Amino acid sequence: MSKHLRLVVFDCDGTLIDSQHMIVAAMNHAFDAHGLPHLPREKVLSIVGLSLDEAIEALVPQVALPLRRKLTESYKGAFFELRTRKELAEPLFPGVREALDLLSGQENVLLGIATGKSQRGLRHALETHGLRDYFVTLQTADDAPSKPHPEMLRRAMRETGADPADTVLIGDTTFDMEMARSAHAHALGVDWGYHQPHLLTASGARKVLGDFAGLGPALDEIWAPVPITGGA
Repeated sequence: MSKHLRLVVFDCDGTLIDSQHMIVAAMNHAFDAHGLPHLPREKVLSIVGLSLDEAIEALVPQVALPLRRKLTESYKGAFFELRTRKELAEPLFPGVREALDLLSGQENVLLGIATGKSQRGLRHALETHGLRDYFVTLQTADDAPSKPHPEMLRRAMRETGADPADTVLIGDTTFDMEMARSAHAHALGVDWGYHQPHLLTASGARKVLGDFAGLGPALDEIWAPVPITGGA
């Protein structure tokens, strides 16, 4: 691998952190607060990765905007009230810390996050797991349009000075893959999140990882020098 700058940007929920139980519980609490029936678990998890406003709209497009705004606020409140409950813990997926240690040990590699979480929610999650110091850029729904709009990734590249060709986004949803494609960056999917692997591939994933042990080789493949061909 050459020594010029590389940027690896991770999605958070469904990629680094298994937040499914908390997300579903908070959404159910929000719907309860406004007398709405719970949605199927799979439907709720299908919108993970979007900003909260976009997610609520995707889940209940038939609901009027004022009520959707109330649902958004109720979700935020429920999320922060529920986060102390042990049964709703948000653990790291296996291999996360080892992968971050490996990448952060390379002097030409910078790490970032692009997530539909708020800054407050992201920072709390990172601090809970002791991950904050790994990342030089944190892009959230507070700072840019929701995925799959490419602005989060573009902001990460501007902040670090990385070129799209040297930037890789790692995520578990089609929103992540589409964001990377629109930003002209590379995309790697993971199969332990909330969207099916074949959908990730169809949305632009160069490869779908089965575990974090495969991340290093996948990055090496993306960044392998292009061979010079042709004769004199």
